[in-house]
Amino acid sequence: MLNPPTYQDVINAARRIDGHAAKTPLLTSHILDDLCGARVYLKAENLQRTGSFKFRGAMNSVTAYLEQNADLAKRGVIACSSGNHAQGIAEAARLLKVPATIIMPSDAPKIKVERTRRSGATVLFYDRAKEDRDDVTNAKAEELGAVLIHPYNNPYVMAGQGTCALEAAEFFNANDIELDRVFACTGGGGLSAGIALVIQQHFPKAQFHTVEPDGFDDYSRSLVSGEQLTNATTVGSICDAIITPSPGELSFSILKDYAAEGLVISDEEALQ
Repeated sequence: MLNPPTYQDVINAARRIDGHAAKTPLLTSHILDDLCGARVYLKAENLQRTGSFKFRGAMNSVTAYLEQNADLAKRGVIACSSGNHAQGIAEAARLLKVPATIIMPSDAPKIKVERTRRSGATVLFYDRAKEDRDDVTNAKAEELGAVLIHPYNNPYVMAGQGTCALEAAEFFNANDIELDRVFACTGGGGLSAGIALVIQQHFPKAQFHTVEPDGFDDYSRSLVSGEQLTNATTVGSICDAIITPSPGELSFSILKDYAAEGLVISDEEALQ
């Protein structure tokens, strides 16, 4: 049974990924400030290596498992992902010379599949409308003897994702800026939980909100009910990278007592 990460785990993750992950900038826009009636900062994780915050958790987890398992270079790692975690794990494995197998939905964006393969990973497909990706991944992991790195229900992944908030906190503290609210796109909650650990430590008065696509608001509903609820389906939104069946067990154990109201937006609002 895995334990949820702590703030110290985020500090340890920052050490592991230093020199590999980019320290992304905080961007501002006077137009966005005017629309919101507030000073808004955006953490530009689209400028992260592989184009997503997912590289942070991937690099931290592969490095941590390599520290623990000398034979990881033979056994390899395996992950399931619609694209961003896949690319992160594939690139981290390439850098650390560890074989990687990625289980991807058959409708994953072609460019994400190509980029995952470009980093040297073996890509296998499943039908997300008919098959359970965790069942498919677990079976393949057992067959290969590979170490499974779940995209969000993994403490090393969660701690790695939290390093983006650690960078932001360093900036805000250095400039005497207090945060009122923090928002994070939320699927299984790995990023959100990692961020929450940092915000709780540095800005305990700030409210943290999960943000999900309309119709896939399992986290929002779960926070209200106090228990992990599921989505009726895992297809049907342009926000394909954050559609998950239900909140991750580890992330929910952190966010259920910390997160404020979960927010929901339409595809149209996401495009805007």
